[in-house]
Amino acid sequence: MGAMEVTQVSMKTDSASWLRFGAVAVLLLATATFLRTRARAEVLPSRQSVDSFPRELGDWQDVRDETLSPDTKEILGDGDFLSRLYGRRNDEPVIDFFLAYFPSQRTGSTMHSPQHCLPGSGWRPTQHRYIQLASPDGNKPVNLYVISKGLDREVVLYWYQAHGRVVASEYWAKIYLVSDAFSMNRTDGSLVRVITPVTGNETLDDAIGRARSFAEETQKVLDSFVPR
Repeated sequence: MGAMEVTQVSMKTDSASWLRFGAVAVLLLATATFLRTRARAEVLPSRQSVDSFPRELGDWQDVRDETLSPDTKEILGDGDFLSRLYGRRNDEPVIDFFLAYFPSQRTGSTMHSPQHCLPGSGWRPTQHRYIQLASPDGNKPVNLYVISKGLDREVVLYWYQAHGRVVASEYWAKIYLVSDAFSMNRTDGSLVRVITPVTGNETLDDAIGRARSFAEETQKVLDSFVPR
């Protein structure tokens, strides 16, 4: 391939990237504008605080709660947040569980994709696909990322959950946010994230299975903290 052809391919790739970025920016701006201009008092359903999230899930037990830094809280905005480590056996890596619930997303406090945080913390995604979680309502799609930093690898599962709906895509989560604001007068929602390391004496599938097993346990109880 000649230099001219390489340049043309690069220009086409850059153009496509900018078009995708522009479409996302327009969607987010339209969502923010719509939510800020709604006049009706918003419906705020009753629920349990995330602090009371079960400390035992199946054969998982809490190890300790993690404290969010002031900078992290400032980025997240107004909401109810839980960061907790869970363990199952002494010889098995722990699960890092994070639940962010936003009672209202009209004031600018909204769900941020974990993808945006990875580069700043030194982690980079090396694999991404969607997997299905078993739940009482059937299988639910979630994001599966494998991330790395140096020789370390971790498995990340995350999804958006609101009003009984589990969504993997950030963009569909925004679309449903606007739709539910119209039909239900609600903008509450949550981001759920599960992380576990891949240790040297296990396979990647072992770590994925551990993360999936824990995530499926959360589906049995999340409705109490993320109301339908």
